Amino acid sequence: MKNVMLGIDTSNYRTSLCLATKDGEIVAEAKKLLHVKAGKRGLQQSEAVFQHVMNLPELCDQLELDKWKVEGICVSEKPRPVEQSYMPVFKVGEGLAKSLSLFLKVPLYMTTHQEGHIAAGEHSASDCPVADRFLAVHLSGGTSEILVCTRTEHGYDIEIIGGTIDLHAGQLLDRIGVALGLPFPAGPYLEKLAKETTEDFRIASSVQKCTFSFSGPENALMQAIQHQKASPSAIARAAEQCVANSLEKALRNAIEMGYEREILIVGGVAANEYIRERLIKRLEHPAVKAKLYFCNPAYTGDNAYGVAMLGWKQVNQ
Repeated sequence: MKNVMLGIDTSNYRTSLCLATKDGEIVAEAKKLLHVKAGKRGLQQSEAVFQHVMNLPELCDQLELDKWKVEGICVSEKPRPVEQSYMPVFKVGEGLAKSLSLFLKVPLYMTTHQEGHIAAGEHSASDCPVADRFLAVHLSGGTSEILVCTRTEHGYDIEIIGGTIDLHAGQLLDRIGVALGLPFPAGPYLEKLAKETTEDFRIASSVQKCTFSFSGPENALMQAIQHQKASPSAIARAAEQCVANSLEKALRNAIEMGYEREILIVGGVAANEYIRERLIKRLEHPAVKAKLYFCNPAYTGDNAYGVAMLGWKQVNQ
């Protein structure tokens, strides 16, 4: 019977549980996307909370907890490791974690959703930053931030040095995807559609130092859809290209300002193959000398693997 840590993450769009050993082996996991009605671009917190409550008993059953020796439970209690960071969905997971901790008589550990993404990136990537201080980019439907991360005994010290000033990268791709008639969340469908393009249609990116904006690009893309300025596949590729270009410029600026050249990229948008390849080509160029690390695509989306591994870091601390 293997010793495992139970990780729990109840984010905006996925219910996730994971059992992992101290050396990073995943022995069992269960996760389920929350349902978003066709044509909608997201969920209200009340609806997301309800779906988490309904999902958790089924997912707990799938884990077959009696087959493992649970050493502790770690849960993401809030979005980010900063004061006043709060979102109702995370209280669902926190409540389950506290109940299971009392029932199983095992320690309870707390972390955050963002730290879970970074840890999932480090533990699932084929390689990870060598230095304890590195840049991390968290790209998703709810976050688009450039971070200075320093590994600590319990997780990470995080400083935000840049990111979006309005829409998130995942929001841009989702909104354009839904406008093109794709299901939500639209990222994987938009990526597939973009691969069909034979046109060279582009829109401008908007970057100032380490910050970027996606509201202007969204308007330009919506106009292109409304007035049929390009094919759906070309518009999909232009949306991907805008995200890649914006991030490339912001990261180049960060490096020129003296920030670290080791960069870990996590979050759902990090699964996009076109964005990955373009960033590697442009930022690992000898003129820039950055080194990029990407989360395994299976763990770029919301998941509890990184949360479980952060639990192990807190054991005996």
